Amino acid sequence: MSTPDRTTAPAAAGYDLVVTGARVVTPQGVLEGGVAVSEGRIAAVLGPGETPAAARTIDAEGRYLLPGVIDSHVHFRTPGLLYKEDWEHGSRAAAAGGVTTVIDMPNTQPPLIEPDDAAAKAAMIDGKSLVDYRFHFGVTEDSIDNLYRLQPRQATSVKVFMTGHHTAPHVIRDPQALDRIFAIAAERGIRLVLHAEDDGVFALLDDYLGEPEGYDAYEPSRPRSGGIVAAARVVELVRRHGTSVHIVHVSSSEESVLLRAANRAGLPITFEVTSHHLSFSASDTQRLGARIRLSPAIRSLDDQRDLWNALLEGGVATIGSDHAPHTVEEKSRSVQASPPGLPGVQELLTAVFTGMRRRHPELSTDELMTRIAQVGSAQPAALFGIGDRKGRIVAGLDADFTLFDPDAVWIMSAGHVQAKCGWSAYEGWTFTGRPDVTVRRGEVIWDGRGESPVFGSPTGIWLDAESSVLPVENGPAAVPAAVPAPA
Repeated sequence: MSTPDRTTAPAAAGYDLVVTGARVVTPQGVLEGGVAVSEGRIAAVLGPGETPAAARTIDAEGRYLLPGVIDSHVHFRTPGLLYKEDWEHGSRAAAAGGVTTVIDMPNTQPPLIEPDDAAAKAAMIDGKSLVDYRFHFGVTEDSIDNLYRLQPRQATSVKVFMTGHHTAPHVIRDPQALDRIFAIAAERGIRLVLHAEDDGVFALLDDYLGEPEGYDAYEPSRPRSGGIVAAARVVELVRRHGTSVHIVHVSSSEESVLLRAANRAGLPITFEVTSHHLSFSASDTQRLGARIRLSPAIRSLDDQRDLWNALLEGGVATIGSDHAPHTVEEKSRSVQASPPGLPGVQELLTAVFTGMRRRHPELSTDELMTRIAQVGSAQPAALFGIGDRKGRIVAGLDADFTLFDPDAVWIMSAGHVQAKCGWSAYEGWTFTGRPDVTVRRGEVIWDGRGESPVFGSPTGIWLDAESSVLPVENGPAAVPAAVPAPA
């Protein structure tokens, strides 16, 4: 194992924060030691026994020091839907889950489809967020020309809905409009983030089958064929234009295999899996109903197993929560009227670690932590233009990390929930692993070690970013190199 770059510059009068006694998850591997923090940045990666002077010292007591999770798929419902989530509650849930940066989706009311509105949205959030944040931009069939004006400060990525639902009405149905979006994104060096299910397939099924009357009919009404058709269309559009794309919440084995094959063939295609699709199966939807109704629908146990294999083998680029809270009242409506989506930013890290450990007891905790650091931090940072300051425990980068106890066994209850909706689909689950302390830019924003959790100050910032994609006219569209999975 190579030794990481340990130090930037020494602190003349001691550091602001020092963490000791940790198993530090670095890009070079897991090592015994800690970190020293100065002015919000990692000033030094410490070796065993190093305890330099600091204003505050935290003894990790053998916990893992993970880079702060970057959840690149949240719906914090700002503006327009604050009755079901807001940044005060969403960021508290994130901090309690070991998340230090989020990237928010644009399907709000109104949607984020005007570049100048990004600054206005950030102003609404300023002083209310524990975590740092970025935005995905939105596009409708009438707003495509706005992509020419989009700047990296506003967003480096654009969300495209190829189908919709209750809170996502702006669907790109016109094939020519979709083709134009891909062409402009390639020209401008914008990464497309896609909900890749084919709306035409679902319209045919709705006409033929009618709307589902019960949750046993929900998944068959929104089957894997919609995702497979859309994924194949995306592959062809990428071949035509060279556009860099990231497909979110992939749900089926077939999509996973196709997208991995496309990436292996050199196409700039990556994809995300959510903790929900890794945790639940279609039979759970029949049992729990609206509580775990998702779009895309949750699939079979075989699909779940294949998504886990893709995650461990290195085919998955990011994990995301698709944190999309709704009120209990909304989830209590009829099958037709209940909206898809559930909270998840707080549960993301713990749910993924719990699943990894139970499915792969042969892998060491070091191996599991290394993989989580890749898909949960380093790769989303690289994909969305913030890898120069986020995503890794390296001297000079932001001091974003979480102290994670891999041996904690605990039962999730409604009392743990920080999201505004007040409920979790994981209530009653026995989890293994828990983020005990979360640090964002050197400030402790969550400390759950005592009887009552302690939160920090809502001083999260709107991050600037650089495009991580080369425009096609200047060279091939860029995609982060694949990171090998644990041996």
